[in-house]
Amino acid sequence: MTHLTLQSITKRFNATYAVDHVDLSVPDGKLVCFLGPSGCGKTTLMRIIAGLETPTSGSVTFAGRDLTQVPANRRDFGMVFQSLALFPHMTVAENIAYPLRLRRVERSAQAKRVTELLEMIQLPHMAERKVTQLSGGQRQRVAIARAIASSPKLLLLDEPLSALDAKLREAMQVEIRLLQQRLGITTIMVTHDQREAMTMADEIVVMEKGRIAQVGKPLDIYRDPVNEFVADFIGLGNILPITFNDGTIGLPGGQSIVMNVPARVADAPDDIRLLIRPEDVCVRPASTKPGQNALHGKVTFVRDVGASIEATIECDGFTLTAATTPRETPDVRVGMPVLAELPAHACKLIAARTTPRTTH
Repeated sequence: MTHLTLQSITKRFNATYAVDHVDLSVPDGKLVCFLGPSGCGKTTLMRIIAGLETPTSGSVTFAGRDLTQVPANRRDFGMVFQSLALFPHMTVAENIAYPLRLRRVERSAQAKRVTELLEMIQLPHMAERKVTQLSGGQRQRVAIARAIASSPKLLLLDEPLSALDAKLREAMQVEIRLLQQRLGITTIMVTHDQREAMTMADEIVVMEKGRIAQVGKPLDIYRDPVNEFVADFIGLGNILPITFNDGTIGLPGGQSIVMNVPARVADAPDDIRLLIRPEDVCVRPASTKPGQNALHGKVTFVRDVGASIEATIECDGFTLTAATTPRETPDVRVGMPVLAELPAHACKLIAARTTPRTTH
């Protein structure tokens, strides 16, 4: 069942289109991430769903009910803001109980619900603490508990982890995802962090300049991006301009590789790019017998972080990034001549980066 439907949503600020004719269906019980760079419209779109912004045109439907003109306080949605917006003068328990007080829930029911939520977020011993006495991760959990206190039908998270340090951020990604799955609550999260989206989402909505560039499962988008923008935004990628000649693909500098090329692609080489992810580039010593699609190059930079190694390889006319491990490539070093093999099955042909239309 589709719980939330956006139909032709447009939001214009004077002559600027923040959201431009967006159509989207969000399945019940799933976690969906709006992902994109700053200014792409993802937060504006979430604010429209929340009822904090009114669309210039289009409709918002939830569980069959048109909410387009319904104010935020009557939508029964929970929201966690980037700033968390907790009340510093209140205790943890008082913050969590606040939405229940607004709904005039009986005090005994409030206390019971707060106790349940404190157990759920593993902070039962902190009920009487001021939120100013909590760590960043603890405040994050309190904000989520407050957002779900009144059992909302939809949970909206607006870059809630952006203020946390890297290690805590990754731990909270897992915590939020497990909590969402346990509750089964439909959740939409805004983020500009592709790793965060890949970790948490059932579906990712990639946005560019107010429009949806691609919607899909995280690995589907990573492995089969529709164009250069999506490929470049979702993870690291080697993206190269190419030419076609008698079944081979010419690379900058004159080297070539072989792969299956659909006829429609060969007819429009200027609009096509080659994508291969760093983990799919096989790095061999230059003395190795060349395999299929082996390119000569030299290592110019190595980033060794222990469990993984990222090598920059200068080829004739272009640069490749390869991701490997100490076990696979134990002696990779700067200045080392290598063969960089591009397996045909890992090479993808994608549309070149395009500029969305500006006329309406």
